[in-house]
Amino acid sequence: MEELKEFSKKDIEKIRKEKQREEAEKQRQEHLERERNLAEHKHSQKQKKKKTLIIAGSILAVIILAISVYAAVRALTPGTWDNFAKCLNEKGAVMYGAISWCKYTQEQAGMFGKSFKYLNYRDHTELPGIKKTPTWVIDGKWYENVQSFQTLAAATGCRYDQ
Repeated sequence: MEELKEFSKKDIEKIRKEKQREEAEKQRQEHLERERNLAEHKHSQKQKKKKTLIIAGSILAVIILAISVYAAVRALTPGTWDNFAKCLNEKGAVMYGAISWCKYTQEQAGMFGKSFKYLNYRDHTELPGIKKTPTWVIDGKWYENVQSFQTLAAATGCRYDQ
């Protein structure tokens, strides 16, 4: 017959404590695994955020570079009417106007675009007797209101073709 082994209270207490230790170790390992997973997740999130910032920064840098190149090329490109405006200036044509508030003076300036800088432009208050703006003075003759390129070319002999 088999012998039944009886466990003493001490043995039972020992077994119970061993199971508690095993359970505590298992919980500790699970806790460490959760912490490791959380740390990996946080690291992964940081890497994603860093990558996103690098991509966004690169895109922004490319956009800024493109705008800068465009602005530089545009600034260095001559105006369409540069030669015509320079000729008008050389022939002594003076445009009097009120560019800050007069829509007609602004319209005349707009016709020249970036070439306007080559015209001899003066404020209308510099010449007494001006009643309308813009007023062109060419060889002592006054031309009131916005003037076509044809009229300005005829008065000065300048060519306005591109």
